[in-house]
Parts: sequence; C-alpha cells; structure tokens
Amino acid sequence: MIHEVDEALRAVITERALPSGEVRVAFEAPNREWAAARNTPTVNAYLYDIREDVSRRERGAVPVYGENGRVVARRQPPRYFRLSYLVTAWTKRPEDEHRLLSAVLACLLRHETLPADALPPGGVLAELGLVVPVTAAVPPPESRSIADIWSALGGELKPSLDVVVIAPMPVSPEYEVGPAVTDSIAVTVGDIDGRLPDPPLRTSRFDK
Repeated sequence: MIHEVDEALRAVITERALPSGEVRVAFEAPNREWAAARNTPTVNAYLYDIREDVSRRERGAVPVYGENGRVVARRQPPRYFRLSYLVTAWTKRPEDEHRLLSAVLACLLRHETLPADALPPGGVLAELGLVVPVTAAVPPPESRSIADIWSALGGELKPSLDVVVIAPMPVSPEYEVGPAVTDSIAVTVGDIDGRLPDPPLRTSRFDK
C-alpha cells in the first residue's frame, strides 16, 4: 500500500503540478550525501512517519459485492494509516525552489483526495475503491517537529510542505458467502389425523 501511495504522489506531481517533465520526483532521505549527488531539479517527498489513524478504525465484517450487485464475500474493514511526507524542492536558486513548492501546494490544495486515475491500476488502493484523503501544509501535531526531522537527517533547515496521506490497508482475507436465495416452497399444515381443515390452519413459506 505504501509504495502505491508513492506512485500516486509521483503521478500527481509530475502530471498535474509540474507537467513540463523537467523536474524529477525522488523519495530518498534528503540528507547531505543525497543533496551533493543531485544534479537535476528535484521535488523530494521523504516519508518520515507512519501511524495508524485509530479514529477511523471500524468493527465488524463488511460485505463485498459482485458485478450483479449481490454480496459474494465478507471481510474485516480496512485499517487506515497516516503517511507523512516531507516535501521539498531542490534547484540551484531559492526562487526556483519556491516556485516548485508553490506549484505542488496549489495542485494538492485542489485535490482533497488522491485522484482515482492516479492510483496504480490493479493495486490494493484501486481494488478497495475507497477515497484516499490528502492534506498539505497542515500544522503537524505538537509532538512532532519539522526541525527535529532535519536535525536527524543531518542537514540544514529548508522550506518544506508537510503532506499527509490517509491510506486504507486490508487486514484480512475475504470469506465467500453462501449462494443467494432465489426460490421458495409453500407448506400447508393440517390437523393431527392428516385431514386438511377448511380453510387450512397455517401455510408457511420456506426459502431454499
């Protein structure tokens, strides 16, 4: 699931925010060694934190529907995880870096969720068919400091966007359900010696 979010972010940034094709998108840690080896304009989306969003946790099985609209299986609801990215721009001039960050921010603000066509086809996120919320530049929790992240990376503080994606992850296999009920039979109950009263005492229908 995490690598699918990476690919979706790459698609959104390269195709919608910076469609010129002149800017590379990287996910490596932006430490000094990486910065020294970089030789092209780059937007770096460093995944620095993964935490479950326990407020979204649900209980009980959820139905899985087939093409005919009937329930074909059941499974446990997915768990949601907050993927936090430190998004930075790297060029030779600060003005160009600010321009790239502005383009990325403007693009992400237009999308409250990752676009469905940006999700990798055939992947878990596309199969679940659930929305994947994304926020940009929202203040991080008090327990988390961007300056501490830069200190851990061994680099100098740099303008950045804190981008958070809340992605679902399946936690159990699907269990098939029995075939749908399509027919029924009627049973008429008579008196003790087998004779049918007039009218019959009771008529019941049983599905099969």
